[in-house]
Amino acid sequence: MTQHRKGLVLDFGGVLTTPLLPAALAFERRAGLAEGTLLTGLYLNPEGIRLTEELERGTLTQTQWNEAAGRLLGIAPDSLMGRIFADLRPETSVIAAAAAARRAGVKVGILSNSVGLTPWNLYDGYEVDELYDAVVLSEVHGTRKPEREIFRLVLERLDLPAEECVFVDDTEQYLPPAAELGFTTVHAVEPARTVAALENLLGVALTGARPERTTP
Repeated sequence: MTQHRKGLVLDFGGVLTTPLLPAALAFERRAGLAEGTLLTGLYLNPEGIRLTEELERGTLTQTQWNEAAGRLLGIAPDSLMGRIFADLRPETSVIAAAAAARRAGVKVGILSNSVGLTPWNLYDGYEVDELYDAVVLSEVHGTRKPEREIFRLVLERLDLPAEECVFVDDTEQYLPPAAELGFTTVHAVEPARTVAALENLLGVALTGARPERTTP
């Protein structure tokens, strides 16, 4: 007998938004940078990694990150984070699926490694506090994925055990720690595949007009 999950925990950037990489590549083109400059300068560079982890923990402000990252890349720091991800858009099919799951009685939360809320706010316009049952942003709590504590925080707010929840993230390395806690995990690669996986795990039709739980 299939045991349908009662909770859904979603990453934000790259799950509820369009993918991060195309947005970053578009910024490189606009800025006249060689393709891969951001990846090499920020995400494969130990100093860039340190800066981003501190930003996600809330020990560095977005403005401070902008200035330091701008120096690493040799470009203007002004609202750099917002410029890099200016092309991000809502991933409407996943947002609609999350809303359908919630209408069907599934508790839905957001678990995000946040990147500061000013001068650019990744979450603007998404009504996260109104549309989700729990929102856990890393900088608020001083812990980040893949650390276990941040997963425990979202479970506390949903009032569910990990074994009754699905966790979805586009960063594959964050999935094993969640699975070790008991989550069923979904690697978000393509929205239609993500929604199909969630329909199966939650036992809810997420793409129709009237989402209802199926009988296990």
